[in-house]
Amino acid sequence: MQRRDLLAATGGLGLGMLGLASPSQSQTPEQVLRIGMTTSDVPTTGGIPDNGSEGGRFAGYTIYDALVNWDFTKTDDFADLTPGLATEWHIDPDNHLRWIFTIRQGVKFHDGSLLVPEDIVWNFDRHLNKDAPHYDKVQAGSYLTYTSAVKKYEVIGPDQVALYTAQPFSMLPYLLSRVFIVSPRQYAKIGNWQDFRAAPSGTGPFKVVRVVPRTSFELARNAEYWDRTRVPKLARMILSPVPDALSRVAALQSGQLDFIEYPAPDTIPTLKAAGFQVVTKPYPHIWAWHASNAEGAPFHDIRVRRALNYALDRDAMVALLAGTAIPARGPWPEGTKYFGTPTEHYRYDPAKARALLAEAGFGPANKLTIRVQVPTSGSGNMVPLPMAEFVQQNYAEFGVVVEYVVSDWNTVLSSMRQRADTMTNPRIDVINHGLPISDPTQLFLNFSGAAIPPNGSNWSMYVDPKVDDLLARAFANFEAGPRDALIAQAHAQIVDDAPWVFAVHDLNPRALGPRVRGFKQAQSWYQDFTGICVG
Repeated sequence: MQRRDLLAATGGLGLGMLGLASPSQSQTPEQVLRIGMTTSDVPTTGGIPDNGSEGGRFAGYTIYDALVNWDFTKTDDFADLTPGLATEWHIDPDNHLRWIFTIRQGVKFHDGSLLVPEDIVWNFDRHLNKDAPHYDKVQAGSYLTYTSAVKKYEVIGPDQVALYTAQPFSMLPYLLSRVFIVSPRQYAKIGNWQDFRAAPSGTGPFKVVRVVPRTSFELARNAEYWDRTRVPKLARMILSPVPDALSRVAALQSGQLDFIEYPAPDTIPTLKAAGFQVVTKPYPHIWAWHASNAEGAPFHDIRVRRALNYALDRDAMVALLAGTAIPARGPWPEGTKYFGTPTEHYRYDPAKARALLAEAGFGPANKLTIRVQVPTSGSGNMVPLPMAEFVQQNYAEFGVVVEYVVSDWNTVLSSMRQRADTMTNPRIDVINHGLPISDPTQLFLNFSGAAIPPNGSNWSMYVDPKVDDLLARAFANFEAGPRDALIAQAHAQIVDDAPWVFAVHDLNPRALGPRVRGFKQAQSWYQDFTGICVG
């Protein structure tokens, strides 16, 4: 099947599903930005967004701040951390289990109340204290990836809080960047987390004004935002889930949307020719097969894992994606400071792939059959079904049979929170999942033996004592140079072990209408919408 046929095969959702009016039906106010997300549903807006990292992008950093935020001002390099609701943080020099955060003064929640240090403790109770009356028993478990490293927390002064870890963990601020701070006063007024989502209160640059389940949510400018350089120029943003790539493009072309995530690759030349803006930029993100390394699984054998990495024609996949991705040789892109010097270099090598499969006992008389859970759409998954069909056809040339279990995105995320060895009905050997590897904590969460669910995202149950030792030593080290060298060694070992099939790093493509101005794309999964104008 040709590239255009693969991409067209999954298109065709009607525009009526968007629930948006076209300009011919209603006049769009000048400073309203209408965004088409790739999610299949509206992310939850109560401070623990679902729908993966795209939920964090649109229903996290727009509405809330964390103690530590992401710096979007430098667009020529990967984004890093910047002060958020904490003006500074440091490790206690006398106790490397104790972090001290100085809380920003004068910050107002959307409900008008002032942020105080006690609010930080209250928010951690929401996540971690099962005896707290406001413990979020429905959602807190989904954020243990980010919160479980914190073992104790307390107010230690009029403008300071202390967070404690079980062991020295120099990368804790990266995890805290996803712990969004909500207003205790607004929660007290509403009384439960379900209803809080409809009228939440954060400190972020936008306020929630309306949530229409399964259709859209609407944000309005927070004119009193504490960071005066990031008070939004927009009056409002309306964000709608549009999981089908071709439907997103059609809605953009018809004027129903102004800004879409991941346009269908084959439509990009047409969009550019018609005056639409298509922006791309490298960033730390990977589309991969998360393979079960559990005892008894096909991928428990390193020869199988390496074979399928050598069998994948990444250049052809990049062509399928019209150049909106680059080949992946490991979790991080080649050339980054953390890539290291692995001994395995995964290029398309059919002879080597066949030899490794034969060594593992697979061939024409004993075909390898793999069951893969694949999402229909969702956060960071690009055009998953055409890509999945490409992989299926690619591996068929090696006598490998790929059977797909097609699921919606939130079902896939639920699977990722389980252990691979528990997924037996139906049996799942691989979860196809795109995700940001934005900082070293993501390496820990996905590849450390200590991060097997529920303590992290290591669904694959990959365990290498060398990697665990290198990461433990790195995260106990508070000096950047030696720490980065250890992380690079760990990454190189992960590449050699091939716990995943590393496919491609996408280039974060999105398409904007001709009237959209001021968007400066960061080299980050997360983005800043405050500088955008429409008109």
